[in-house]
Amino acid sequence: QVQLVESGGGLVQPGGSLRLSCTASGRIFSINVMRWYRQVPGKERELVATITNGGRTSYSDNVKGRFTISRDNAKNTVYLQMNSLEPGDTAVYYCNSVVRVEPSQYLEVWGQGTLVTVSS
Repeated sequence: QVQLVESGGGLVQPGGSLRLSCTASGRIFSINVMRWYRQVPGKERELVATITNGGRTSYSDNVKGRFTISRDNAKNTVYLQMNSLEPGDTAVYYCNSVVRVEPSQYLEVWGQGTLVTVSS
Protein backbone atom coordinates (compact mmCIF):
# COMPACT_ATOMS: atom_id res chain seq x y z
CA GLN A 1 0.00 0.00 0.00
CA VAL A 2 2.72 2.47 0.99
CA GLN A 3 6.34 2.38 -0.10
CA LEU A 4 9.40 4.33 1.00
CA VAL A 5 12.20 4.61 -1.54
CA GLU A 6 15.60 5.92 -0.48
CA SER A 7 18.34 7.33 -2.69
CA GLY A 8 21.58 9.23 -2.38
CA GLY A 9 23.91 6.73 -0.77
CA GLY A 10 27.40 6.02 -2.06
CA LEU A 11 31.11 6.26 -1.38
CA VAL A 12 32.51 9.48 0.06
CA GLN A 13 35.84 10.46 1.56
CA PRO A 14 36.15 11.42 5.23
CA GLY A 15 35.11 15.03 5.69
CA GLY A 16 32.80 14.87 2.70
CA SER A 17 29.04 15.27 2.41
CA LEU A 18 26.07 13.32 1.12
CA ARG A 19 22.37 13.97 1.02
CA LEU A 20 19.93 11.11 1.36
CA SER A 21 16.35 11.31 0.15
CA CYS A 22 13.35 9.17 0.96
CA THR A 23 10.02 9.49 -0.83
CA ALA A 24 6.76 7.92 0.23
CA SER A 25 4.23 6.77 -2.33
CA GLY A 26 0.97 4.90 -2.36
CA ARG A 27 -2.21 5.30 -0.39
CA ILE A 28 -1.31 8.22 1.88
CA PHE A 29 -3.72 10.30 3.88
CA SER A 30 -0.95 12.10 5.73
CA ILE A 31 2.51 11.42 7.11
CA ASN A 32 3.34 11.83 10.76
CA VAL A 33 6.87 11.34 12.03
CA MET A 34 9.70 10.52 9.65
CA ARG A 35 13.00 9.06 10.80
CA TRP A 36 16.39 7.93 9.58
CA TYR A 37 18.05 4.87 11.09
CA ARG A 38 21.34 3.22 10.27
CA GLN A 39 22.75 -0.24 10.78
CA VAL A 40 26.18 -1.78 10.64
CA PRO A 41 26.38 -5.57 10.13
CA GLY A 42 26.38 -7.33 13.47
CA LYS A 43 25.01 -4.33 15.35
CA GLU A 44 21.54 -3.12 16.25
CA ARG A 45 19.74 -0.58 14.12
CA GLU A 46 20.42 2.90 15.47
CA LEU A 47 18.05 5.88 15.37
CA VAL A 48 19.90 8.79 13.75
CA ALA A 49 17.37 11.59 13.29
CA THR A 50 13.65 12.31 13.62
CA ILE A 51 11.35 14.99 12.25
CA THR A 52 7.71 15.43 13.18
CA ASN A 53 4.99 16.63 10.83
CA GLY A 54 5.32 19.99 12.57
CA GLY A 55 9.03 20.17 11.75
CA ARG A 56 10.44 19.44 15.19
CA THR A 57 13.78 17.62 14.88
CA SER A 58 15.98 15.49 17.12
CA TYR A 59 19.32 13.76 16.60
CA SER A 60 21.51 11.12 18.14
CA ASP A 61 24.47 12.56 20.00
CA ASN A 62 27.01 11.16 17.56
CA VAL A 63 25.57 13.02 14.55
CA LYS A 64 24.34 16.21 16.22
CA GLY A 65 25.88 19.25 14.56
CA ARG A 66 26.87 17.30 11.44
CA PHE A 67 23.58 15.90 10.11
CA THR A 68 20.39 17.79 9.29
CA ILE A 69 17.00 16.20 8.74
CA SER A 70 14.33 18.04 6.79
CA ARG A 71 11.12 17.26 4.93
CA ASP A 72 9.04 18.47 2.03
CA ASN A 73 5.45 17.62 2.87
CA ALA A 74 4.21 18.48 -0.61
CA LYS A 75 6.53 15.82 -2.03
CA ASN A 76 6.12 13.30 0.82
CA THR A 77 9.90 13.35 1.07
CA VAL A 78 12.39 13.43 3.92
CA TYR A 79 16.05 14.32 3.54
CA LEU A 80 19.19 13.71 5.54
CA GLN A 81 22.03 16.12 4.83
CA MET A 82 25.23 14.56 6.16
CA ASN A 83 28.32 16.74 6.51
CA SER A 84 31.77 16.15 7.97
CA LEU A 85 31.34 12.44 7.41
CA GLU A 86 33.52 10.04 9.35
CA PRO A 87 34.40 6.37 8.76
CA GLY A 88 32.17 5.56 11.74
CA ASP A 89 29.17 6.82 9.75
CA THR A 90 29.54 3.91 7.34
CA ALA A 91 26.29 1.94 7.45
CA VAL A 92 23.11 1.10 5.63
CA TYR A 93 20.71 3.98 6.17
CA TYR A 94 16.99 3.27 6.43
CA CYS A 95 14.05 5.60 6.17
CA ASN A 96 11.13 4.98 8.51
CA SER A 97 7.75 6.66 8.70
CA VAL A 98 4.38 6.48 10.38
CA VAL A 99 1.83 7.00 7.63
CA ARG A 100 -1.84 7.69 8.04
CA VAL A 101 -3.54 5.58 5.36
CA GLU A 102 -7.12 6.12 6.56
CA PRO A 103 -8.56 8.70 8.96
CA SER A 104 -8.10 6.26 11.84
CA GLN A 105 -5.48 3.83 10.49
CA TYR A 106 -1.73 4.22 10.71
CA LEU A 107 1.08 2.09 9.29
CA GLU A 108 4.76 2.03 10.16
CA VAL A 109 6.74 1.67 6.95
CA TRP A 110 10.43 1.03 6.24
CA GLY A 111 12.50 1.72 3.16
CA GLN A 112 14.85 -0.83 1.62
CA GLY A 113 18.00 0.94 2.80
CA THR A 114 20.82 2.77 1.06
CA LEU A 115 24.51 2.11 1.71
CA VAL A 116 26.78 4.94 2.80
CA THR A 117 30.50 4.20 2.82
CA VAL A 118 32.96 6.72 4.22
CA SER A 119 36.49 5.79 3.23
CA SER A 120 39.61 7.22 1.70
